[in-house]
Amino acid sequence: MDLSEYKQQMDKSIQYLISELKALHIGRASAWLVENIEVEASYWAMKVPQIAHVTIMDAQTIKIEPRDKNELKHVEKAIYDANTWLTPQNEWSYIIVKIPSLTQERRQEISKQVKAMWEEIKGRIRMVRQDAMKDNKKIFDAKEIGEDESKRNEKEIDNLTKTFNDKVDELIKNKSDEVMTV
Repeated sequence: MDLSEYKQQMDKSIQYLISELKALHIGRASAWLVENIEVEASYWAMKVPQIAHVTIMDAQTIKIEPRDKNELKHVEKAIYDANTWLTPQNEWSYIIVKIPSLTQERRQEISKQVKAMWEEIKGRIRMVRQDAMKDNKKIFDAKEIGEDESKRNEKEIDNLTKTFNDKVDELIKNKSDEVMTV
């Protein structure tokens, strides 16, 4: 039984988690904070980096400069509407986003978000494991493999699942520590 398909699915879940964790507002400026915000531009919807140049000016400031100045108000509105806790300041030809320091209450809210992400990704990995186990049972029931090979496949599936669960745990622990560090 080839486990590469299941490994690939679990890896996609990890990559999704990494991108979601990077996008969390943790009190420091990062292009990830605005990277996935969709802007309803004059012509069609695009992500902020596709419509504007994003610069990190310092640890607390992001500068967003639309390539087409007519799109400035659309970018500003998209940031407001994105529910990211960011407040854009329109400076006529560009937007400044000051990243506020996190309060203890906000840190706890982010920790809850991180825990929810942990549960979601663990669930995704569990579902991939279940699919792999079902496929193993199908080929065993169809007498394509013997009992020994079926048991070996189950063990490999469990080892793969454990490896990915350990990666998720490590990512979540690191992010939680980062969020709670004042």
